[in-house]
Amino acid sequence: MNNSVVGETVFFSVVIPTYNRQPILEKCLRALEAQELRDKTPVTGYEIVLVDDGSTDGTLIWLEKHKDEFPHIRWFEQDHAGPAVARNLGVEQALGDTIIFIDSDLVVLSNFLQAHADALMQGQENLGSDRFFTYGAVINTSNFVNPTAEPYKITDFSAAFFATGNVAIPKHWLLKAGLFDIGFQLYGWEDLELGVRLKNLGLQLIKCPAAVGYHWHPPFNLEQIPRLIDQEMQRGRMGVLFYQKHPTWEVRMMIQMTWFHRLLWGILSLNGLLNERTMAPFLQWLINLGKPQLALEIARIFLNWYNVKGVYEAYTQIR
Repeated sequence: MNNSVVGETVFFSVVIPTYNRQPILEKCLRALEAQELRDKTPVTGYEIVLVDDGSTDGTLIWLEKHKDEFPHIRWFEQDHAGPAVARNLGVEQALGDTIIFIDSDLVVLSNFLQAHADALMQGQENLGSDRFFTYGAVINTSNFVNPTAEPYKITDFSAAFFATGNVAIPKHWLLKAGLFDIGFQLYGWEDLELGVRLKNLGLQLIKCPAAVGYHWHPPFNLEQIPRLIDQEMQRGRMGVLFYQKHPTWEVRMMIQMTWFHRLLWGILSLNGLLNERTMAPFLQWLINLGKPQLALEIARIFLNWYNVKGVYEAYTQIR
C-alpha cells in the first residue's frame, strides 16, 4: 500500500454544519476570522465552508447582513437533512487540500489553525506520509459570555478515534473512505462510523492538544431532559446501524450493546427506578445550588439506561 505524501504547505477548508445556532455560531465564526498565523507558516490560506442545514432562526439572513465581516466564509444551504449530509456537501464544495471539521457551537483559540498545521507537518515528518489526521482538544462549557475561560475537566476527555468536533484530515482520504454515510439520519455515530473506515485504510490519530475548541451548550435544566432522552434513544438505534455495518466487538463496546453495559446501567438506575421523574427533585436541588454540570453527570445514569434500552429494542427489531 503506497503512502501519500503531503507538501510543505497547507490550505485549510473549515467545514461547519449548522442548524438553528445563530447566537453561538456568531462567536464561532468570529473566532475563526481572528486566527493568528506565524510569519513563516505552512498555512497558505484558509476558508470557512458553512453549510446551513435548513435553519429557521434567520441564520442566513444574519450572515448576509454581516458578510463583509467574514471574508473567509463561503456558505451553502440545504433542506434539513442532518449533519452527515451537510458535512458531505461541505467537503464536496471545499477548495482546500485539508479539511477541518468543527461544530457550529465550538469557539476556538486564535492559534487554532496554526496548531493543526504544526501537528500535520510534524506528523508528516515522523510518519513519512499523510496517512493520519490530527485531533484537537474539546472543552465543554456553558459560559456563553466568555466560553474560552473554561478550564479543562476530566469529563472533557474523549477516547474517540475520529470525531468531528475538532479534527483536521487530508481531503483525499475522506473521498477515498466514501465520506459520511447518510443512512445515519438520526442522532449519533456517523462520525465514528467513518472513523472505522479511515482506520481500515491505515490512518492514524495524532493528538493536537494545542488546537483547543470550547464546545458551548446551555446550562443543564430539567426542561432539557425529554430532548436528551430522545437523543439517547436515537443514538441507540443508530448504534445498531453502526454495528450492522461493522459487526465487531469494538463497535459493540462503543454502542453499549454488551451484557456489561446492561448490568452496569441497570444496577446504577435500579432497573429504571431512578429516572427523570424520581430524580427530578434531587437534580433541581443541585441546579439551585449552582451545580448544573454535576446534575447533568448524575442524570447520565438514567440517560445511559435509555440508551442501552434503545440499542436492544432496535437490535430486537432487526433480528
